[in-house]
Amino acid sequence: MENRRTVVIVIVAVVAIFVLLAFSTSIFYTIEPGERAVIFKKFAGGLDKDNVIDQGFNFKAPWNTLYVYDVKEKSVEESMDVLDKNGLSLNVDVTLRYNPIYEEIGFLHENFGKNYENSLVIPEVRSSVRQVMGRFTAEEIYSTMRGEVETSIKQETANSLGSNNIEMKTLLIRSINLPEQIKAAIENKLKQEQEALAYQFRLEKEKSEAERKRIAAEGEAQANNIVNNSLTDRLLKMRGIEATLELSKSPNSKVIVVGSGEDGLPLILGGN
Repeated sequence: MENRRTVVIVIVAVVAIFVLLAFSTSIFYTIEPGERAVIFKKFAGGLDKDNVIDQGFNFKAPWNTLYVYDVKEKSVEESMDVLDKNGLSLNVDVTLRYNPIYEEIGFLHENFGKNYENSLVIPEVRSSVRQVMGRFTAEEIYSTMRGEVETSIKQETANSLGSNNIEMKTLLIRSINLPEQIKAAIENKLKQEQEALAYQFRLEKEKSEAERKRIAAEGEAQANNIVNNSLTDRLLKMRGIEATLELSKSPNSKVIVVGSGEDGLPLILGGN
């Protein structure tokens, strides 16, 4: 009797081991670095969006389904034709770097599934680029407002993806290509504008220089008038006498004739 019970236990244990081995891949799983996972519980409420499974070894009921997501940073490159404000066709090349928001994998899976790059990321990038480009003319996009265009595209793309469980790391606009004749026309116009600005600058500079010279000449004329009005005969005679007195104190030999010059001013006839 005891032997029979032992045999039964052994048989049950062997069967249990075989069953466990058969379902091991459905029960035990490992989440690698750079991955996150969510579980669909068939008999307990469906997709468990709030419990995102981190990296490591785990187990689950064999009837539940595991969805593993690669959450490492990804890159996508897009080349697209868009229309400017006036309906002119432009070609734009962009590069987007992004990753799913770790804690929101469940919501991403529920709304878009594992093919979210094609169903969400790329369409949103294209939509943002087209919407922003459509608010500007080709000339503004190509030259004067390119920085504002790029900033608007980045902001609108980040907001759109962020509201759908995607974190945008960066968006680079690699190139904006216009038809050659339009590009040449814009460059020619910009060149003419620069030449006009340079010419206007030279005119303003010459006007400023002429004004400076006029003011300097007026000042010099006013100074001469003041000096001329102040030089009376009596003042000149007085200054001459003062100069004579100063010279007479000099140790150098000289001959001074007082009252012999024009208007009676002293003359210095000799000296060393």
